[in-house]
Amino acid sequence: MKNKVQLITYVDRLTGGRFADLKTMIEGPLSGLFGTVHALPFFDPYDGADAGFDPKDHTMVDPRLGNWDDVRALSTSIDVMADLIVNHVSADGVAFQDFLKKGAQSDYADMFLTYASVFPDGATEADLTSIYRPRPGLPFNQMSFGDGSKHLIWTTFTPKQIDINVHSEKGAAYLDSILTRFAEAGISCIRLDAAGYAIKKPGTSCFMIPETYDFLAELAHKAKARGMEVLVEIHSYYQDQIEISKKVDRVYDFALPPLVMHALFTADAAPLARWLEVSPRNALTVLDTHDGIGVIDVGAHADGRPGLLDPEAIHNLVETMHERSGGTSRQATGARASNLDLYQVNSTYFDAIGRRETDYLIARAVQFFAPGIPQVYYIGLLGAENDMELLAATDVGRDINRHYYKKGEVEAALATPVVSALTKLIRFRNEHPAFNGAFSMVQPSRSELELIWKSEGQWAKLSVDFAKMTATISHTGPEGAASFAVRP
Repeated sequence: MKNKVQLITYVDRLTGGRFADLKTMIEGPLSGLFGTVHALPFFDPYDGADAGFDPKDHTMVDPRLGNWDDVRALSTSIDVMADLIVNHVSADGVAFQDFLKKGAQSDYADMFLTYASVFPDGATEADLTSIYRPRPGLPFNQMSFGDGSKHLIWTTFTPKQIDINVHSEKGAAYLDSILTRFAEAGISCIRLDAAGYAIKKPGTSCFMIPETYDFLAELAHKAKARGMEVLVEIHSYYQDQIEISKKVDRVYDFALPPLVMHALFTADAAPLARWLEVSPRNALTVLDTHDGIGVIDVGAHADGRPGLLDPEAIHNLVETMHERSGGTSRQATGARASNLDLYQVNSTYFDAIGRRETDYLIARAVQFFAPGIPQVYYIGLLGAENDMELLAATDVGRDINRHYYKKGEVEAALATPVVSALTKLIRFRNEHPAFNGAFSMVQPSRSELELIWKSEGQWAKLSVDFAKMTATISHTGPEGAASFAVRP
């Protein structure tokens, strides 16, 4: 994976078009900004019940976006990352519909998980309550079969996303077929979506258990044999995340977004500093993604172990986001707007900090200096505000942060002072050799941080004062030491 800033985007929502249009944009107005593009689910259909994370056919590009030749063509311009949706398939797909129709006689019967198949001897109350699920209730939905019988089907997320038995013959073959198709299309990295939930074992949490690690290792081995690196997407307690990072290629740093925001809101950089001392070095750092701004990653463990922020700080963090967004994020979060992920705040990062441009650029500078490879969401790249029209039209909370760009909007956004300053930061992060070296940190006071990179005589330092809301980057250069302020 290139040590350069990455772009994460929907093909259609950024370009208004197809893969060919994304290639044109990468080679044109976004030229030189990114080393990798993570194209969010582009499979058939890309606009299903969960914005592409419930494909009917994971091995087919939605024809409205192009085909696999178009994906390969994009990979000649930039490294491409794609999602391997490990845990589930669409309820509308051929395989599950055949299972519903024929039951045990279906060729796909072993591919799906029912209550009876996971708990053949029945389950105790303790068995069921120990299952970890990021949403309210148990992970089962009652469904009717062709013969009139009814069964409880395992659905970790929604009734439209049917969990698969990854160790079954059909389940394993299904995942192998996706890996092969990805490799043929020139994809260099895969993100394992919802991978932590893939293994179901009675008497456990069914989330990141030892058998899950074994499965991920096996899947990663298959991916590497096809020339692809593996990123695992998991929201979890911070110490668990550290342990997970030791066993996989790459993880996300999902603790960083709320900790940076906490520092911006309170002028207290101590929690952020404590995290940066121990955070995984093989991480992709983010501030925003296609999902909400998570808080579970800085919270306490279910067993009572303290988190990176205490409950009161998390409450204040969430309430400050709602206040600074003018209440718009509250309309898209929690029990509002068809949400199921109750631990996330739905908002653009820019709106969540009150559209304060200097604050936003300081947040990005911290992200770019934090250990790991930075990834920037297309909405964040363009400094977008909450899309209340789209939220009203769909009543889907996450759509507040998933704007559809129209012709000319991208170019107009790139010309604004805040986005121009952000692209300068991106180019600096991509080009300065110090970021290929070693990271260190100094905390002169509770409100200040100095993040430093050094490599073979080259160095770059970010000095931030969250009380004064000022930041400066100093660095080596062709003509000696230089510096510039982080601001629009």
